[in-house]
Amino acid sequence: MSTPALDARLLYAILLPALALAFALALGVGPVELDLGQALADAWRDEASIESLILLEIRLPRALLALVIGATLGLAGAALQGLLRNPLAEPGIIGVSNGAAFGAVVVFYYGFAGVAWFALPLGGFAGALLAVGCLFALVGRGRATVTLILAGIAINAIGGALIALALNFAASPFAVQEIVFWLLGSVANRSVDDLLIALPFMLLGWGMLLYCGRFLNALTLGEETASSLGFDVSRLRLVLVLGVAASVGAAVSVAGNIGFVGLVVPHLVRPLVAYEPRRLLAASAVLGAILLLCADVAVQLVSAETEMKLGVVTALVGAPFFLLLILKSRSALQ
Repeated sequence: MSTPALDARLLYAILLPALALAFALALGVGPVELDLGQALADAWRDEASIESLILLEIRLPRALLALVIGATLGLAGAALQGLLRNPLAEPGIIGVSNGAAFGAVVVFYYGFAGVAWFALPLGGFAGALLAVGCLFALVGRGRATVTLILAGIAINAIGGALIALALNFAASPFAVQEIVFWLLGSVANRSVDDLLIALPFMLLGWGMLLYCGRFLNALTLGEETASSLGFDVSRLRLVLVLGVAASVGAAVSVAGNIGFVGLVVPHLVRPLVAYEPRRLLAASAVLGAILLLCADVAVQLVSAETEMKLGVVTALVGAPFFLLLILKSRSALQ
C-alpha cells in the first residue's frame, strides 16, 4: 500500500514543529548539564554567565550548523534526483563534495588551517569551484544529462584519489588523523564565524535550487517537452548545478563529508508530496534539517567521552534504511 500524499499545510504543520523540537533538543543536549531556561534568560539580559556562554558560543552555532547543513543536503539531493531523474542521485554525484573535501585537505596538508580560522572553509569553497569548473569543461555547451552524470562520477573519483594521495604523503600521523577526523564529518567545535562564512553561500544555493522548482516539474515529462513549454533546459540545468555547488560546497567546507542525508531524505518525503519535484524541494530541506539535528543529538548521547563523528552516524543509519527502501520498492513491483 502506498503512502497517501498530504496537503501542504498538514505536511508543514507536522514538519515545522518537529524541526523546532529537534532544535530545542540540540540546544539542551551536551557533555555539560545545562539549565536551558537559565541560559536563555542570561543571554537575553546580556549576562556573561557560564550557562549563556555555553549556549551562545558552543551549542547554538553547532545546532544552527546542523540545521542549515541538513537542509542543504536534503534540498540538494531532491534537486539532483529531479534533474537527473535518478533515485540514486545525491550531492556527491557531480563531484562537489569530494572537490570541497580535497580543497580542505590541501589546507590541512600545508598547515594553513592554523594560520587563520577562515582558511579551511575558503579551501573547501575553492575545491568546490574547481570541481564545478572541471565538470562544465568536460560536459561542454550541450550539458546532456548522461554526460553530466559521467563527468561528475569521474571528478568524484579523481577527488577521492587526490585525498588518498594527500593522506599517503602526509608529513606526520597527527596530520593524517586530523584530516581523517575532519573527513568523517562533524559540526562539533564550530564557531559563529564558521556559520557566518558558510551561510551566505548556502542561502544563495537554496535560492537557485528553489527557483528551478517549476523546471523540475516540467522535466518529469522529458527534456524536449520541458523545452517546448518554454524552459531553457541548458541554462536552468546550469543554475541548478551551480546552486548545488554553492550550497553543498559551503556545507562540506565547514563540516566535512556527511553522507546519505541527501540520498535518503527525498525518498522519505516523495510519497507525501504526490511525487511532485517542486513540492519535494522545501519539504526535503526541512526533513533533512530535522534528521541531521537528531543525528547530532544521538552522537552526543551515545558517545559522550570520545564523540562519534556525525558522518559515521548518518552512514550507519542511512545505508541500512536505504536498503530497506530498495527491498520495499522491489516487493511492490512484484
